[in-house]
Amino acid sequence: MKKPDGEKRFYEALDGRVGASPSALPESLLILARRMLTPDIDRRLDMILRRYHGSRRDPFGFDLGYAAYVLIMAGLVYRYYFRVSMSGVENVPPGGCLLVSNHSGQIPLDGMMIATGLLLEPEEPRLVRSMVEKWAATLPFVNTFFSRCGQIVGRPENLKRLLRRGEIVLAFPEGVKGIVKPFSRAYALSDFGLGFMRLALESDAPVVPVAVIGAEEQYPSLANLEGVARSVRMPGLPLPIQAFVPVLGLLPLPVKYRIIIGEPMTFHGNPDDEDSVIEEKVWAVKHALELMLSKGLKERKHIFW
Repeated sequence: MKKPDGEKRFYEALDGRVGASPSALPESLLILARRMLTPDIDRRLDMILRRYHGSRRDPFGFDLGYAAYVLIMAGLVYRYYFRVSMSGVENVPPGGCLLVSNHSGQIPLDGMMIATGLLLEPEEPRLVRSMVEKWAATLPFVNTFFSRCGQIVGRPENLKRLLRRGEIVLAFPEGVKGIVKPFSRAYALSDFGLGFMRLALESDAPVVPVAVIGAEEQYPSLANLEGVARSVRMPGLPLPIQAFVPVLGLLPLPVKYRIIIGEPMTFHGNPDDEDSVIEEKVWAVKHALELMLSKGLKERKHIFW
């Protein structure tokens, strides 16, 4: 049977672009998975292909063919495992902007769900470039996976370049502190770093707060094994409840994700101002995010539906 134009272009884009592991997936399985995501998946893939046609030369290693496979698998998790509801997609401006989100869940599934949602939900799909920890970039295979999917090490020069190109950059100002905090502090925001605000001021980019509800419960953490983490040069090592459940304990709990995108916030000033001046602006973003989380938690009836 003849493939639709969008589907044909999708497979042409994959030819010779990916390694043996993704291409081992049967084409019939890929077609079924794609059609389970959204009725207009061909249109969305075509728009991404058109916008990022030159991705082979992306300076950060983004590979559209490789990322397309990951999108399909992540999309199934988004739709059928976490059953994500995303609201406020209309608040994402058309050009470059900085998404600022709370961080939780022990592994960065929250970032993956935000990125997947902005590919599947808006009328025009957008690629999200998430900042990853410098430590993650030192891990074999993991660093390649992140870069091929479009994620980048959070160096200021990288981020400014992306924002100038009109890209979306996703930042987690809590850093590692957000994902390793114990469950007793669920949805209590850790201190925010100041770097994202200096970047927003220098790039004249709007800041868009994003509240993620559900990730705190996917891997409820009992403690952060800081001593063990230091011994293996990790920034943190949370101990989730699932660690005591054989095999299936490796899976996150099938919680329902709720992702709320707030209205853009515009800031003006000197990016080289004293910390005390920058902190006032950062507090405004953190406060907006706290209000969004509080409202979302009150409206949530259950963690699984």
